Amino acid sequence: MRVEGLSVGFPAADGGAAASGPGAGTATVRAVDGLSFTLEPGAALGIVGESGSGKSTVAFALLDLHRGTGAQVSGVVRVAGRDVLTADDAGLRRIRGGVAAMVFQDPLSSLDPYLAIGDQIAEVYRVHHRGASRRAARARAVEVLDRVGIPDAARRSRSRPHEFSGGMRQRALIAMALSCEPRLLIADEPTTALDVTVQAQILALLAELRAETGMGLLLVTHDLGVAASSVDDLLVMRAGRAVERGPVHAVLSAPREPYTRALLAAVPRVEQARGDRAPALVPAPAESRSEAGATAETAPEPAAEAAPAGEPKAAASDTADTGPAGPTPTTAAAADREASGAAEPELLLEVDGLRREFGKRRARTVAVDDVSLTLRAGETLGVVGESGSGKTTLGRMIVRLLEPSGGSLRYRGREIGGLRERQLRPFRSELQMVFQDPVASLNPRRSIGESIADPLRAAGKLTGPEIVARVRGLLERVGLDPDWYHRYPHEFSGGQRQRVGIARALAPEPRLIVCDEPVSALDVTTQAQIVRLLGDLQRELGLALIFIAHDLAVVRQVSDRVAVMRGGRIVEEGETDAVYDDPHHPYTRSLLAAVPLLAGAERPVEAVSSERVEAVV
Repeated sequence: MRVEGLSVGFPAADGGAAASGPGAGTATVRAVDGLSFTLEPGAALGIVGESGSGKSTVAFALLDLHRGTGAQVSGVVRVAGRDVLTADDAGLRRIRGGVAAMVFQDPLSSLDPYLAIGDQIAEVYRVHHRGASRRAARARAVEVLDRVGIPDAARRSRSRPHEFSGGMRQRALIAMALSCEPRLLIADEPTTALDVTVQAQILALLAELRAETGMGLLLVTHDLGVAASSVDDLLVMRAGRAVERGPVHAVLSAPREPYTRALLAAVPRVEQARGDRAPALVPAPAESRSEAGATAETAPEPAAEAAPAGEPKAAASDTADTGPAGPTPTTAAAADREASGAAEPELLLEVDGLRREFGKRRARTVAVDDVSLTLRAGETLGVVGESGSGKTTLGRMIVRLLEPSGGSLRYRGREIGGLRERQLRPFRSELQMVFQDPVASLNPRRSIGESIADPLRAAGKLTGPEIVARVRGLLERVGLDPDWYHRYPHEFSGGQRQRVGIARALAPEPRLIVCDEPVSALDVTTQAQIVRLLGDLQRELGLALIFIAHDLAVVRQVSDRVAVMRGGRIVEEGETDAVYDDPHHPYTRSLLAAVPLLAGAERPVEAVSSERVEAVV
């Protein structure tokens, strides 16, 4: 692949200033600006940067997926010697899939929900092999599914996407891309929503395919740990431009540019104890009020454009409220209590033998099985585990979005596990949840102000003007402009939408918030902002948090205690640093061993083979 002077512009949503260069005179947002790079056969190039830096826009332009969208694309893109941007539709179809293939970020939205996985792969194969029979295409589908590690591939090829787990869907998408043996694979955030063990499997699969076929790989990711273990060279992007490029270990171990150093400083480290982390070079939540609400799909995230390319968002010395790393609020409070002999905080939550089943008889699935835990006011409990371990089901039962099948669930001493909806109303305001996907949890037809106001209107305690004033105050508290009350979800970036979700959870003045993967799809700097925001709110309001995540490094930095779930059960629980530094259960050790590390980092524990884990469990 050879890319020269690639630029991509989109029509500005609000008629902003026109971009310079090609297309000048029309109001556009420049998402990619003069990018150039090459990729040799068999090599792997990683593109990293914050949300809105232009990474995915570049990936789409490499196969001219912007064609027909109104985007202004200029420059030269050659794949295997063929000019992608000037190719006619027939030539472009021959390039896509046959010469270069793409793995998209969200496999569930990329697969047809009505068709069997094998039929979808067979369809792709027949498009590029006109003479292939249906039987041959089906056989090829089974072959590539087996190649990417789908067990019992012949039978599972007849399954539909919803019958696959997240990791299996991602494998199926990779199988589809490989069905025609492309010379180049473009992977756009292929492991973003996957737990650490499935992520490790996908990355190992990509490395194995490169070694076997000599395929080139272009990996787009915001996870620097993933890039460190998967590519040869690294390209760092900011505001649509290349900030730094070089061998991956050189860039990560000795970055030349301040912006690259800022990105690395914001990465949570699984090997670091909570008090050892250096201050992140990211803006405080209040600073994000200057962010413009650009469309997430078409424009760089405004926070990433606040300074010229090549400069960090904020240097350590420039960020007034970013002091040296120290104890978290709850840890400091615990130290103060110990010194003064003060009483323990109120016991908010007691879970005893909680269980949840889905389905009936032979089709019955036990999602949560005999889980017991406690949570005090002002405390953060981290919950980690693989996809399907029961984390989200447990969180939904705690806030009573799901009814437990058995066990006891007590909030402030009162049993709420078996209460009906009418009986639950007095508790609804005190038990809230921040959902994993803010796009899916916000109504696209209602303004964000109205969505935040919903729980206040349901309570019926405030007048209309009082509700508006409170919502504006909540927007300001989470670092958003109060004047954005009437804007809609699509006008915000991913990090901004997550802030809206947090504001909505805060509206009824809760005492306990369950955060379900609140930072899983965010880049490291936005992730650091959200984590710091939650910490600040916890200190100010005395909130208790249950932090559900598959990112073990983030959980270590935010949690007082951690519970490790597997197969619906808690297999290990304890003080966070104690569990991370000296895990007793082999499953916990396997999770920690699967976390991708940056250059020079040392694993907190030795690796444990999956066979050993299965044998012990």
